[in-house]
Amino acid sequence: MMNVGQWLTRVRKESPLVHNMTNVVVTNFVANGLLAVGASPVMAYAKEEVADMVRLARALVLNIGTLNETDVEAMLIAGKAANEANIPVIFDPVGAGATAYRTETARRILREVNISILRGNASEIASIAGEQVRTKGVDAGDVQGDHVDVAKKAALMFRSVVVVTGKDDVVTDGERIVIVSNGDAMLTKVTGTGCLLSSVLGAFAGIGDDMMMSSVAALAYYGVAAEKAAKQAKAPGSFQLSFLNALHETSAEEVDQYACIQGE
Repeated sequence: MMNVGQWLTRVRKESPLVHNMTNVVVTNFVANGLLAVGASPVMAYAKEEVADMVRLARALVLNIGTLNETDVEAMLIAGKAANEANIPVIFDPVGAGATAYRTETARRILREVNISILRGNASEIASIAGEQVRTKGVDAGDVQGDHVDVAKKAALMFRSVVVVTGKDDVVTDGERIVIVSNGDAMLTKVTGTGCLLSSVLGAFAGIGDDMMMSSVAALAYYGVAAEKAAKQAKAPGSFQLSFLNALHETSAEEVDQYACIQGE
């Protein structure tokens, strides 16, 4: 339906620098994953340098997985610097809804920084949009209502493209809606695959102006690579290695051939 493989070709050609302020659990995996994609990762957290670093980057990714006040302050500095430089900001509100502090921190970032892409599971997005949810740790809980409706509400509320990931991924800017159905359940068995996805969304956002279509392309590519890796791996440990290899090996032609996309 869509020629999404061209986005991957551009990422690999331009190798955009992605500034990641992500959580300590996944830093190594995210860095290696971005390298496998063809992007260039940098991880900088000190409030004294984040504004300077983000100005060198093509995208900024904020991830509150391991939350503390020092990092939040640095994220706000980096986010505002990115806004001033018209650099897209991708926000992953990991675990929003699990604690009041986590939820309010996510909402604070959304108030003070203009977010280009908000990426989370249904529970996280619903929580910060004020919907009723039940969250277990930082994993998705039960969400009352349709995931598309939750995504649209959040997109209009925060004036950003919203990506709600799950068995089927929902992408919306509040008007257009696209469903991407690629991926494999093994992704849920390896820590950091969601966090890496947010950074891959950053890499794709960094090479174009259409945050909606760049997100669709990133999701399709990521899902096709996961399907490819799952055919070779039977357990989480081997899947992680196979997935990094698949991110590197998956071609633009394969993305176009196997992408499962519905919508505008």
